[in-house]
Amino acid sequence: MSLDTVVEDIRDEARTRAEEIRAEGDARYDEIVDQAERDAEEIVREAEAEAERAVAQEREQKLSSAKLEAKQKRLEARREVLEEAREDVESRIADIDGAEREELTRSLLEAAAAEFDAETARVHGRAEDDALLASILEDHDGYEVGDPIDCLGGVVVESDESRVRVNNTFDSILEDVWEDELREISARLFGDEA
Repeated sequence: MSLDTVVEDIRDEARTRAEEIRAEGDARYDEIVDQAERDAEEIVREAEAEAERAVAQEREQKLSSAKLEAKQKRLEARREVLEEAREDVESRIADIDGAEREELTRSLLEAAAAEFDAETARVHGRAEDDALLASILEDHDGYEVGDPIDCLGGVVVESDESRVRVNNTFDSILEDVWEDELREISARLFGDEA
């Protein structure tokens, strides 16, 4: 065998080995590219899923926030309507006059007087009712008209002897009735279940 033949055999073997290495490299390259593409697709899927979750979460937060804001506005509107209704009732009560005012005031005084053991008492009412109170108190020995108070009507009766004070003003009665009947008032105004 000649040296040329040996060189040619080595070259052939080197070419064959180079082809094998190139083929292995190409196969490995294809594997790496395929894996990279699969990884990239997975990253894209995860990013899309995360984006969808974030959008859904933000949508839910905004929806919850909008519902809460709407509820607060509804409650505020109801509160305003209830305040207007109460102011209307107070105005109507303050406007009661004549025999009806006298009858109510007399009844409230009698109920308050029943709470006292004392012989004397001061009766306070609104300034506009001073003459009415003086007239009613003519039937009650030891009772006198006291300083006017800010109220819709009715009486506050107090005595230094027994340290008792009874508030029978229209305001206090309205407050009790309003609190007791607020659910019914709301139901009538807003159609709620009572």
